[in-house]
Amino acid sequence: MKNNRIVTILVLLITILSGYAAVVGITSDDGPGEYEYTSIRSDDITIYGKGIYQHMSADVAIQGIAQDYVTLFIGIPLLLIGSFLFAKKSIKGQLLLSGTLMYFLVTYLFYTAMGMYNSLFLCYVLLLCLSFFAFMLTFSSFDPGNIGKLFRSQRLLQYAGIFLVLNSLMVASLWLSIIIPPLLDGSVYPGQLQHYTTLVVQGFDLGLLLPIAIVSGALAVKRNSYGYLFTTIYLIFLSILMAALTSKIIFMASSGENVIPVIFIMPAICLISVAFSAAILKRVDPGSLSEETHTCTH
Repeated sequence: MKNNRIVTILVLLITILSGYAAVVGITSDDGPGEYEYTSIRSDDITIYGKGIYQHMSADVAIQGIAQDYVTLFIGIPLLLIGSFLFAKKSIKGQLLLSGTLMYFLVTYLFYTAMGMYNSLFLCYVLLLCLSFFAFMLTFSSFDPGNIGKLFRSQRLLQYAGIFLVLNSLMVASLWLSIIIPPLLDGSVYPGQLQHYTTLVVQGFDLGLLLPIAIVSGALAVKRNSYGYLFTTIYLIFLSILMAALTSKIIFMASSGENVIPVIFIMPAICLISVAFSAAILKRVDPGSLSEETHTCTH
């Protein structure tokens, strides 16, 4: 399978750096603790005040810690399993590795852009770089001429595509319900902005991730072979991401935040994503592909 040696090296580097970043995020606790801060927009914000996330708002900082747990105990093991199977020329491993690398790419894109500047900034930047190239190399190793032959259940992938489209539209509606009302009443800035410069999560979701999901799902519904591939990879990514979001909700609930109704919605989306991912991978052609079958055909 093309690029497996380079991908293996990149995965090992990602494992070491992300493991280090996650452990620091979980264990660091130096600092004065929570305090109140008045933002440039005159909003009173509770700052976390401890550890590597000490300058972030308290509710966002604990979400970062929650995601670090998921990265350490779910993301990294899946990354290593996917890399091992990819090196063994397994298509299932290639799909698993692609989806998991997409999780790392998106995670450290958000950490680089949203996390308040700290001593791990260059680590986040390097992880973003390594994840991008590892994902691109893994994804580019799929043979365009064989993609349509990999997936045995077209009906299942169509259902998965419908799920991706509906879920993305739901999330888009949620984000727009936060953004649009302040624009209409003239206040401009939503309360969720807190002391940050912009709505990073909402911006990247609306401008990048949700359109990718919608297009992938729509292509799968139309029985497009690339739609099947994109949908499978995105569902694996979404499974890990939803596990991280579920972890964040649990941490927020433990700190006294009101998490109704998301405490029911996010785990449900996570379980559906995992179920679709497992069912699709189970129905992927289990055969190993030789180096020769990865030669592009037209």
